[in-house]
Amino acid sequence: MAERPHWLLDAARRAGLPLGEGVAVDAAASLTDAWTAVARAAHVSEDELAHRVATHYRLGAADLQAAEPRALSLVPEKVARRHNVFPLRETDRQLVVATANPNDLETEQALAFASGRTTVFEVAHPAAIMTAIDAHYAPDRLVETLLDRVGAEVAEDIRLVEDVAPETLGAQAVESTPVVKLTSLIIGDAVREGASDIHLEPSRDGGTVRFRVDGVLRTHMQLPMPALSRVVSRIKVMSKMDIADRLRPQDGRARVQAHGRTLDLRISTVPTRDAEKAVIRLLDTKGTKTLDDLAMPPHELSRFRKLLAHRDGIVVVTGPTGSGKTTTLYAAIGELATGEINIMTVEDPVEYELKGLTQIQVEPKRGVTFASALRSILRQDPDVIFVGEIRDLETAEVAVQAALTGHLVLATLHTNDAVGAIARFTDLGLDRGKVAGSLRGSVAQRLLRRICSACAVPADGALTPEEARLAARYGISPAVRAVGCGKCARTGYRGRVPVLEVVVSTPALEALIGGGAPGAELQKSAVTGGLRPLRDVALEHVRSGATTLQEVDRVLGDSGGGAEPPPPSVEAQPHILLVDDDAVNRTVARAVLEKSGFRVSEVGDGMAALERLDGPPEFSLMILDLDMPRLGGLEVLARVRKTVATAGLPVIVLTGSTSEDTEIEAMDHGADDYVRKPLDPARFVARVKAALRRAGGGG
Repeated sequence: MAERPHWLLDAARRAGLPLGEGVAVDAAASLTDAWTAVARAAHVSEDELAHRVATHYRLGAADLQAAEPRALSLVPEKVARRHNVFPLRETDRQLVVATANPNDLETEQALAFASGRTTVFEVAHPAAIMTAIDAHYAPDRLVETLLDRVGAEVAEDIRLVEDVAPETLGAQAVESTPVVKLTSLIIGDAVREGASDIHLEPSRDGGTVRFRVDGVLRTHMQLPMPALSRVVSRIKVMSKMDIADRLRPQDGRARVQAHGRTLDLRISTVPTRDAEKAVIRLLDTKGTKTLDDLAMPPHELSRFRKLLAHRDGIVVVTGPTGSGKTTTLYAAIGELATGEINIMTVEDPVEYELKGLTQIQVEPKRGVTFASALRSILRQDPDVIFVGEIRDLETAEVAVQAALTGHLVLATLHTNDAVGAIARFTDLGLDRGKVAGSLRGSVAQRLLRRICSACAVPADGALTPEEARLAARYGISPAVRAVGCGKCARTGYRGRVPVLEVVVSTPALEALIGGGAPGAELQKSAVTGGLRPLRDVALEHVRSGATTLQEVDRVLGDSGGGAEPPPPSVEAQPHILLVDDDAVNRTVARAVLEKSGFRVSEVGDGMAALERLDGPPEFSLMILDLDMPRLGGLEVLARVRKTVATAGLPVIVLTGSTSEDTEIEAMDHGADDYVRKPLDPARFVARVKAALRRAGGGG
C-alpha cells in the first residue's frame, strides 16, 4: 500500500516549487521533519517555503518580530507549545496566530475557545515559531542557546561579592542559571578587554552590548531583546535596585571578582522607549595609580607637583567627562597621603576607596550635599580637601572659604581649557578678588589613544589624503601610522596617554584676574608663565610616535587649532562579508548584492575571513564558501559559532556541492541557510534579506 503524501508536499507543488516526481514525504512525518524535507527538495529556505505556502492558502506570511503583548497574554505558553503556534495580534473579535499547519482545524477551534475570538492563521515554519515562543515565553532558552554556541565555562570566573571579604567566598557564591552566566560572560569579556564601561542598549531591532575601551565605544555583541532585558534585570538584582520599577532612572553599586581582580561596578539604568538601558562603570579597587604611573609629560608633571606643594588655596583639574580628571586627582592625593596630614573627600560617587582618607558620599536625599559636607569637613581639622566637582555657587563659596583659611582644596571643574576655570568661577558668581586670592593653578586634561606597538608602521613615503590634510593643518608630519591587529581589536590603538596644560598662578596673572581682564589676556599671561597649550603637548606625542594626527584631531577638534569637522561617515547599510576562493563567483555575488543596496567586503579564504572578523563587529551577515584553501568553510563556521562577538552572526553557506549530506553538515555546524551555485540573483537576494530579517539586521 502506497504511503499517503504529506499535505505540505502537495501545497509546495501547487505553489509552483520545483519538486521532482520522486520526492516523497510521509503524511505521518512530524511538521518539523516535513518542512525540512520539502524545503531541501525544493532547494529553498524554510522562510521562502513559508511565503509560498501562505500565498497558496491565500494567507499572510507571519512577521514574528511584530508580536503584540496583549495577544501573547491570550495564549498560555503550554497551549502555544502544544499546538506549535505563536500569537501575533488581536482585536475584539479576532486572534491572529502564526502556524506551520493552516489545515489544523483542531488547533483553530482550541484557540478560539481559549481566547474567545475567531482564530486567523498566518504561516511560518516550525523552527521559527519555536524560536519565537522561546524568546517571548522563556527567554532563558535563548540565552542557553547562545551560551551553548560560545562555551560559557569562562562565566564561572565572575563572582558577585557581597559585604564580606572576597577571600571568604566559596564555590557556593557562583550561580549557574543561563542569565547569570551570560551576564558574567559579558562582564568577564569587558574586564579582559580593559573596558572602562559596559553599555547595554535596547532598540526595536534587538539589543546591543558595547564596551568603552580607551575612551571609544566599540560593539561587542548583539542580543535578542528578551535576553538583553533579562541581563539588565540581573544587573539590577546584583546592585540591589528595584527590579519591578522600570519607569524611573536608578543607580546602584556591586562588587565582583573577575579573573583574579576585585572590581566595583557603578551601575545606572534609565527607561527608554523600547526597554531599560544600563551603563556599568568598571572600577578596579586596586586601580589607583601614582603620578609617575600616568606618563605625564615631564614639563607638565613638574608644574603640577609645584601646585600640590601649596598648603592652602584651590587647585582644579578641568576637562570633559571621561578625560581622566578623577584619576589624576586620586594619583595626586595618593602622593600627598603620607600619613602626616588629614585628607578628606566629598564625592558623588566615591569611585575608589583609598586607605588613610576620610571619604564622604554625597546623598541629597539625606541632606548631604557638596556644600553641607564641606561645611562639616571644616570642623574636622583637615589639611587637604578633595571636592568631586564644584558645580554651583554654594559649593564654590565654601571651597574658597576653606582655601582662604589655610586648607588646600583639590577639585574638578567642567571647562574646555585651564584658563577657562577662571571664567567658570566668576560665572558661578564668585568675586574676582576671591578667585585671584585663592586660585593656585588649574590643569586641563585630555586622553589620547596610544598607537599599538604591535602593528604600527612608520609613516614613510607618500601620506594618505587624510594624513596630508591634517599635516597641513597642524604643521607637522606623522611619525607612525595606525594599522590594526588582533591585539588592539583592529583599532590601531592600545592604551592612552594624557595631554595636559597647567596654569600656575603668578602675581601678574592674579592682577589680571582681579581686574577682570578678558580671556585672551589671561591666556597670554599664562603662556608667559610657562603654560604649554594642549595642542602643543599633543603634537609632541605625534612627533615622538606615541599617537597620530587623526587621534589628536578626534580628541581636540576645534580646540586643537581650528580644525574643520571630519568628513561624514558612510551611511550604515547592512555590511556583508563575502568569503569565496573563486574570484569570478565573488565578482558575481558582489555585483548582485551591491545592486540591492548592500555593502560588501570580500576575502579569498577562511583564514582571511577570521582575521576580518577578529575585531569590533562590523558585519551584518557572512556568505561562506565551503571548499577553500588554508581553512575550509565548515571550520570557519565552527570557530565563528564559538566566539562571543560572532556567535549571533547570520551565515549563509554558498557552495557548488549537490550533496544533501553536505547541506545537513553545514546546518549542523550552525549555518542559517544554504544556497547552491550557480546563483539565481533574485532568489539569492531574497535569502539574504530573509536571513537579515530573522537576525533583526534590516534587509
